[in-house]
Formats: sequence, C-alpha cells, structure tokens
Amino acid sequence: MTAAPETKPFQAEVQELLDLMIHSLYTHEEIFVRELVSNASDALDKLRHAALTDATLLPEDEELCITLEADEEGRTLTIVDNGIGMSHEDLVSSLGTIARSGTKNFLKELKEKGGENNPELIGQFGVGFYSGFMVASKMEVETMKAGESQGWRWSSEAGGSYTIEEVEGLSRGTRIVLHLKDLDEDSTDYTKDFKLRELVTRYSDFVEYPIRLGEDTLNSMKPIWTRPKSEISEEEHGEFYRHLTKDFMPPLEAIHFKAEGTIEYTALLYLPSAKPMDLFGGGHQEPKSKVSLYVRRVQVSEECEDLLPPWLRFVRGVVEASDLPLNVSREILQSNPHVRAIQKRLTKKVIATLGTLMEKEREKYETFWSAFGATIKEGICSGGNEEDRLAKLSLFHTDTQEGWTTLDAYVARCPADQEKIFYVSGSDRATLAKTPHLEAFKKRGWEVLFLTDPIDEWLVDSLPEYAGKPLVSVHAGNALGESEDEGKTKNEQYAEAFEHLAEHLGAGVKEVRLSSRLTDSPGVLVSESGGPRPHMERMMREMHGQDMPTARILEINPDHPLIQRLLSMDSSEGGRAALDDFADLLYGQVLLAEGSPLPDPSRFSKLLSELMVGASPAN
Repeated sequence: MTAAPETKPFQAEVQELLDLMIHSLYTHEEIFVRELVSNASDALDKLRHAALTDATLLPEDEELCITLEADEEGRTLTIVDNGIGMSHEDLVSSLGTIARSGTKNFLKELKEKGGENNPELIGQFGVGFYSGFMVASKMEVETMKAGESQGWRWSSEAGGSYTIEEVEGLSRGTRIVLHLKDLDEDSTDYTKDFKLRELVTRYSDFVEYPIRLGEDTLNSMKPIWTRPKSEISEEEHGEFYRHLTKDFMPPLEAIHFKAEGTIEYTALLYLPSAKPMDLFGGGHQEPKSKVSLYVRRVQVSEECEDLLPPWLRFVRGVVEASDLPLNVSREILQSNPHVRAIQKRLTKKVIATLGTLMEKEREKYETFWSAFGATIKEGICSGGNEEDRLAKLSLFHTDTQEGWTTLDAYVARCPADQEKIFYVSGSDRATLAKTPHLEAFKKRGWEVLFLTDPIDEWLVDSLPEYAGKPLVSVHAGNALGESEDEGKTKNEQYAEAFEHLAEHLGAGVKEVRLSSRLTDSPGVLVSESGGPRPHMERMMREMHGQDMPTARILEINPDHPLIQRLLSMDSSEGGRAALDDFADLLYGQVLLAEGSPLPDPSRFSKLLSELMVGASPAN
C-alpha cells in the first residue's frame, strides 16, 4: 500500500531565501538554468565516483547525460539527469533545509547587496536549486537514488511548505519539472530552443557530460583544462571557477600548465580573491586541500588532500593524471610516488606564481596576502620554508613604513650597526605603535616589525633568522645587547628599594632595575632570554584558560619624573605603604601600555581615583 503524501514546512531560512529570490533577484532570473544544470552535473559526478567502488550502480554501456525538455504549449521546462538520484532523506535535507554553515551570512549579504548586482550569490552556498522559483510558480522533482528501488516526488509552490510522496516506475536519477510563470511583455520565454542554446553555451559549455535538447548536444564537453592556455578567456575561467567552488567572486589568478615526461598530468589551479569561511576548518573538520583529482577524465576524488600541503588549502582547481589507477583509496594515494611528485611540483608552481605576483602586480598580491597571509606563515611553521621560499613572500607592517614590506626590503633598510631583525607582537597595530618597547629602537633608527596574526607567535619560533640576521623580540631583556646595561652603580644604590618593589609586586615581576632603553615612558616589562613573549601568554590564556604568567623584569626610566619621585619616596617601614601604592600604579600603567590585562583592576581603579582626588585643585 502506497503511503499518503507528506506535507512539511520549509526551514525558516529557506522560506526567507525563497522570498528574496522571487521578489529581489528577478533581473538575473536566467541563471536558474546554470544552477540546475550544475546540480545535474554534480549528480553525475557523484554516481561515477560511487561506481568506482560499486560497479553495479552504473552499467558499462550506459551514457551519463543531462537532457532539457521544453513544452511551449504546456509552459514547462524539464531538466533530467541519470545521476546518483535522491532518497527520501536526501529530499528533506537538501530541498527542505539549508544545512550548510554560513546561511545566515548569505541571507544577510543577499539582503544588503541585492541580486541586481550580485547574481553569483545564488550559487555560493549550494542553494541554486531554489533559483528555479524565480521563473516557476511550481517545481516538481521526481527522483530515485542509485541502488534503491523506491522513487519519490517532491513538489512545492514556494508557499511555505513542500510535499513528498512515493512514486513507482522511476529510473535512477532526477527529473526536475518547472511550471513556468505566465508570460508578460517583459518576460523571457525559457521554452524557446534558441534561448536554451544561448544559456547553455554561455554558462555550461565546459560541463563534461552532454547537455541535450532533442537530438542536439548543446555543449562542447571539452574540459576547460584540456584546452590550450591561450584559448581560455578570463570570462571562461571565471565561470569554471564559480562552477567548481560556488564562490561568487572571480578568481584572483589562474595557474594552468601541463607536465610531461616521467609523470604526465594537467593542472588548472586558481587563487581565490577572497577568504572562504572554512579556510581554518569548521567544527571537527581539519583544514585540507580541495583540489579535484581526475584520472583519464574520471573524477576519483573531489577534494584530494594529498595534491597540496594543508597550508595551500585555499588553492582550488583540477588535476588530471593519466598514470594513476582509477579505483584508488586514501591509503593508495598517500603512498603513491606519483602523487607525492605532483604535490611537490604543484607547490613549487603556486609559490613561483605568488612570487611573480608580488614582483609584478604588487597591489593584487597585497589583496591576496590580506586574505591568505596567515596560511603562508602556517607553511613556514610546518616546515615548508625551504631556502626561505615562503619567508620571501611574507609581508609585514612596521613602525616606520606606511604599507606592507618584505623581509628583504627590511634588511636592505637596516643601518650598518643593526645586526638583528626586531619585532613586537600584539593584537593590533594601533596598540603596538604606542608600546614603550619601541622607544630605544626609534632612538637608534632601528625598524621594528609589527606581528599581529595569532600564528606570528609560532612563526618567529620557526624562523629564528633571515638573511643572516636573528629575529629578536623587543620584549627580550637583551634585545639591545649586553652593552646597553648601564647604570650598574645606580642599581646598587637602590638595591634595597628595588628588592622590596619586586617582592611587593609578586609573581609577575622577578627583578626591578634601571634601564637606558626608555626615553619617554616611566617603565617597561622585559623578558629574560628565551622567556615567553607577553602576547603568547595572553593568547594561551584566552585559548586554553592557562593563567601562569612568567615573571619578567621591570625596567624603570631613571630620567622620568615619575620614577624620580618613586626613588625619592621613603622606603622605611613607615613609608612603605605609600611606596607600595605608587608601585602598583606604575606596574598597572606598564601593563596597560603593552596591552596586557591588570592583575587587580579594582585596586588599580581605586588607587587612580585616590591619586586624582589628591591632585585636584581643592587640595
């Protein structure tokens, strides 16, 4: 007995999406053909891939194809594929909800930017199916999944709900029927052969399965990567990239080459122009390469993580090889020497392309770096910086330069007496620019790198030197060299007071001493050689809740009026209360200046209030 049809409500986000598409995106309604053909092509890919491990899913003599059927009199357009098909669960999860993360951001962007100038937004989050409602008053989907015997019909008029019911006698695949809206003087008739030919040629010519209208095949079916590089237009690259990635932005750069010799393969890779939301993974997923692997025109892996190292996961594209087995497992790919050789060559090619961009198209490269610089630094940390290849590509801000600079340019600007590359790390440039740690370096004309990416803390440990110059943190107590430790006599003069201050300030301060590194600020905290940097400590506290600050050295400026007053205060037992309060204020000021949290904010606020009251005109 056939079960009764089920009527289910759309997920709230789907209904919102449908309303936006129907009422806001009508000026680019023609892209529904592109989206539905693309979905059909994906279904054929999935079937072909599944058949690699289960040959019963795809008979040897069966041709995979996409068919368009237009009924001018009945006002319907039907798109048919003999791909993987959908089960009941697939219909609910794929056509009743939008499960992909980032949907809310997509809807927000769709509202803010509107469809008129941003038609590509439709494909960005895998919601292209719903674009059919821009031209159709009703959509029906008849489908049966490969390996199953029960067929299903999904239908909706976009009114807030959809219906699913059992259907007998279906073949494997999917059949989408669009009941087109009535024509008016401004409408396009999508039942006309010439219009369908035009749209398929414009948007889907590269699809590798035949797209048929009657007896005619509308697309060339020649994969774009097999064509000569000189014959592929920028528009064609953009359309293929969009089909491959669902990214609404055009690629920043295309890398297209053919390797011949012992290992033969063709690669078409793209550098994105904007950072994808999943660049650093999501949930429990580890970030990995997303380049598709084809063997003799058959896709064997949609996201082959072995073709590029993880730090190049932003690269998208296709690699087609002829010397790999079709039926490959993850373990076989990992151990295959050809795959390892391909990865090495692709990595070098991407790095070389980035180097060319940096040298010849600096503005474009800086756009790339702003989006993906952190992953290049990740490559340095993971050991991919052979012969400083990635370090040469790295860009930094500094305390003396307006824009980005390279390490080579930094070294070229170094005065003759500067033997080190200095850096300061923190959460943002504005805070770093004001840190007292820079004073001694400005005085000597020594430039300091600003490191604000979280990964920079690991970068400097993985890149101990560049061009023969060690990288040294300005927080290091010996950053300026041992010869800078002047005023030993004065330190001895105030030894008792310094010892008391260090004891009073507690675990955060190991020692108090005079310093010649400061010019304007009263004090600064420095680390012992090899000690952790304060920004690293803050990051570990935020990420893991670890609160074990390392004791540092409080250096004070003997020429600053504040310090002169502190040193003149009575350090005897009777006067130590005022000295301790003064010391707490100084310590809090030093922490705030470097961007570190206060150990006792309420006490600092109380002492500051008392100081302000004592300094008021009434007193």
